[in-house]
Parts: sequence; C-alpha cells; structure tokens
Amino acid sequence: MRKLISIDLVIPVYNEEKRLNRTFDSLNSFKCPSPLKINRIIFVNDGSKDSTLKLIRHTRIKFPKSVISYKRNQGKGFAVRKGMLDSSADYALLTDADISTPLSEIYKFIPFMKAGIDVVIGTRKNGKSTVVKHQPFIRENMGKVFTALSRLILGVNVTDFTCGFKAFKTGARQEIFKRAKIHRWGYDSEILFIAHKLGFNIVEKAVVWADQTNTKVKLLKDAIDSFKELIQIRYNYFSGKYRIIYGLGSTVYNMYS
Repeated sequence: MRKLISIDLVIPVYNEEKRLNRTFDSLNSFKCPSPLKINRIIFVNDGSKDSTLKLIRHTRIKFPKSVISYKRNQGKGFAVRKGMLDSSADYALLTDADISTPLSEIYKFIPFMKAGIDVVIGTRKNGKSTVVKHQPFIRENMGKVFTALSRLILGVNVTDFTCGFKAFKTGARQEIFKRAKIHRWGYDSEILFIAHKLGFNIVEKAVVWADQTNTKVKLLKDAIDSFKELIQIRYNYFSGKYRIIYGLGSTVYNMYS
C-alpha cells in the first residue's frame, strides 16, 4: 500500500475580501494528487480590517480548515510563522491567497516529498518556469535586484526567494520557523537563509505563475525595508540570535525539467 503524505496548506491573509472568492474556488476545485492527503487548510488572519475573517469563517470549503486570527497587523512573515508552527502534517505548503501558482502545481513537489527533502520551493526565475502574466516592468526588475542582493548578502544560491509556493517537512519546519525573526517582506529570504545554515536539503522546482491584481506592495518603501531586513538577517546570524552553532550550509538543487 502506498504511504500517504499528509499536507497542510498555510494561507496568510490581510484584507483579502476582494480575492477570497478565487481562494475558495481554487480550494473547492482542487483534486489532491496521490499520495498526498490534505490534512487542514490553515488560514492566518493578520489583523484584517475588512470582512476577511467573516468570509473565512462562514464560507464552506471541502477540506478541514482552521483559523488563526489576531487583531493587530503584524506582517506576512509573522503570519506565515504562526501557521507553519501550528501545522501538524508531514509537510506544510505556503501558498498566497491570490493563488498566483495553481494548487495543482503541487504535483511537481511529490517526488521530492516522497524522497523526504526538507524544503521544496517553487521558482519563477530559473528559465524553465511558465509565467502566464508578468508583473509590471518596474516590480519585476526590482524583484530581480532583490534576488541578486539576497544571494550576495546571504550566500544562498536560490533563483527565487519570494515565490509564494514553498513546502516544509515537519522537522525542518519546526527548526526553521521557531528561529525566524523577520515579520515583514524579508521573511522569505530569512527562512531560506536559516534552512541553508541549518544544513537542510533545499530543492527548487519551476512552477506556473501569474501575477494577480490588488497587490499590497508599496514599491519604494517595501524595497527599502526589505534591503534593511537583509542586513538585519546577517546581524541576527552573527550575533547568535538564530542559535545556529556551526552554520555550515547546504546545497540548493535546482530542477529544470
């Protein structure tokens, strides 16, 4: 009998009332591929001021769901950390509420989950991804700059830090997220830096992705803040805040097919 792999979906949300119908429709139409089994959908409401929380609580989806909610907005990194540490499945998959990467793309992660890889991340930038709709020119190129800076400053050979489609195995998940400190946009780079320094196996896989409207990114401010957070990550590491004794690093495998 094929061993089932349980998986939680972690979906951080902040003022998402205009996009939640897409989220619910995607979840209700999703057919989970074997041998994966959806354990829970974990929504993390990051202090929304609109009807996001009401919609999540009262809209029926076909999978078991749980809701983590708090009143004051803390940032996406904080919300992701809360959801990941609440997960009890073999793997937890981070996915954005706008479902920029179709949930069906999880099938590409299955071979790596079956092999017990610690961290599997989607990439839009390895030359083999399918970008159905690009971001506006300035945003896309600022994203490339951020990726280059993250690689330079953090020493992690990843082609796409910020793709919102990442899966973490249970043991790695606990060790990574209990150390994470960054609450806002630099959290992607931080969790991959911590995973790398702890020596966890990381695999990148090209995915389908399409830009969605109603982004909450404030371009210049968030770019500056993200750069500051990259510096903060290095400081946290060298000052011992991540409690990583050796930090020898790991190899990142980029799967092109």
